[in-house]
Amino acid sequence: MNEMGGPDLIPARMLNEFAYCPRLCYIEWIQGEFIDSSDTTDGRFQHRRVDLEKGCIKDDEHEPIHARSVYMTAPEVGLACRIDLLEGDGFRVTPVDYKRGEVPEIPEKIYEPDRVQLCAQCLVLRENGFECVEGIAYFIRSRKRVAVKFDDELVKRTKDLIAELRRVAERGIIPPPLKDSPKCVRCSIASICLPDEVNLLRKISDADETETAPHIRRLLPDRDDAKPVYVIGQGHTVRKKGDRLEIWNKDEKVGDAKLREISQLSLYGGVEITTPAMVELMQRCIPVIHFSYGGWFHGICIGTTHKNVELRIRQYQSATDPERALLLARKIIAGKIRNCRTLIRRNDSEVQRETLVTLARLAKNAESANSADSLLGIEGAAAEVYFSRLGCLLKGTQFSFENRNKRPPRDPVNAVLSYLYAVLVKDVFVTLLAVGFDPYLGFYHRPRYGRPALALDMMEEFRPLIADSVALTLFNNKELSKNDFQRTGIGISLTSDGKRTVIEGYERRMETEIRHPLFGYKVSYRRVLEIQARLLARMLSGEIREYPPFCTR
Repeated sequence: MNEMGGPDLIPARMLNEFAYCPRLCYIEWIQGEFIDSSDTTDGRFQHRRVDLEKGCIKDDEHEPIHARSVYMTAPEVGLACRIDLLEGDGFRVTPVDYKRGEVPEIPEKIYEPDRVQLCAQCLVLRENGFECVEGIAYFIRSRKRVAVKFDDELVKRTKDLIAELRRVAERGIIPPPLKDSPKCVRCSIASICLPDEVNLLRKISDADETETAPHIRRLLPDRDDAKPVYVIGQGHTVRKKGDRLEIWNKDEKVGDAKLREISQLSLYGGVEITTPAMVELMQRCIPVIHFSYGGWFHGICIGTTHKNVELRIRQYQSATDPERALLLARKIIAGKIRNCRTLIRRNDSEVQRETLVTLARLAKNAESANSADSLLGIEGAAAEVYFSRLGCLLKGTQFSFENRNKRPPRDPVNAVLSYLYAVLVKDVFVTLLAVGFDPYLGFYHRPRYGRPALALDMMEEFRPLIADSVALTLFNNKELSKNDFQRTGIGISLTSDGKRTVIEGYERRMETEIRHPLFGYKVSYRRVLEIQARLLARMLSGEIREYPPFCTR
């Protein structure tokens, strides 16, 4: 951001956003969320010269002024601004605001939000004793100046917007999304806002229907360009060299990756990371996740925490309200059971109709459970039915599955399932952090020291779709053999090569594009995790009535 205000000062740039889209302003200014797009990155590049402070303003009525990146505040009007360029002679000045694009083909030659931003700068200058009657918008691509007169009508409009923005901020309720607006198409925070998704879910809820629109606009990328990096095994060291991370095993480089292409770094076992590498990753807000060699989650290192305090307050309020927590937990567990049923129905040709009927009934019962203990019992009953058929999905393989066991797993299939669950909960944990949640406070899993309860909650509906599906694929395609496992005490664990194979299979699944059952567009499983976390946030804020679990058909 180019300008910052104190606790009671509105940045002039935010007033521009508010005039353009109140919801955009709220998400950026109140909730502190922002994602770069090609437009915002190009805008910073185009501003690179005027953003450098140069020149000064002297207390001399005859001194000419030509100063760049001038920061000013106006406590009485309640504004703060950073003026790209200030020109003038003595106390008569003109603010110049740089715009990255071309002069718009409208009668005014400049859109209202940009006129308001310039007028806000005028109000700040006037409060600081300057005479200001007009401003200039300089369009970089057109290389043209457009003058804006600060008449009474524009000044009144600007002051009205200031007052309205203050009311919205004090009320603490996010403005509704725009409906089918072309503004959303190039908006950098469309994946945070989810305008079409929220509007659709509101429509479904208000009509009390289960039918969904066949298609809505996909305003978010279908997949992430950045990818996770995994480093497994004792003796490895992660170092920074230029714009890359290098992975060394003693004196030999065994891998590298461009920093801009990394979404997270997962270190398994005794892997070391140098301080320069850690600092660079923290500055880029790329999380570094530490695991034991066996896959137990130790902790995470990340840069500055998410600014959306409002979301965490709502999370704490809901988690400590048994009725509200149960409402959300019922949706999560019902979604998990339905996905378990779908996996069995699709892949078990010998399954009895009674099994599918039982799972459907348990999913329905989960939605009406009257207590957390009752819901726990329903989930246990569904798990018993589901895992009784999971072994039937292993086709033509030397491995078998009788029942779910863990801590430690006593057979190869359970070893793979446990490892995949640990990798999946790690991804959900990182996603929740990125959205602004506290991953340790859940609604179904109860808080316990070191237990990422919310991550475990959100993982439930994805266990069969991602982890169980990957395990079955790896075994059925004979990508895993007995050489990929080793006995450790009374349990079975994966070897280093086996872990690499499992992670490769997991990443293939996460990059798989599927058609979203509610919204109709194609999206990767990794992106679905973020969508679900965003929808949870929208539910907690009261924008949508219920959390919609992700259930494939």
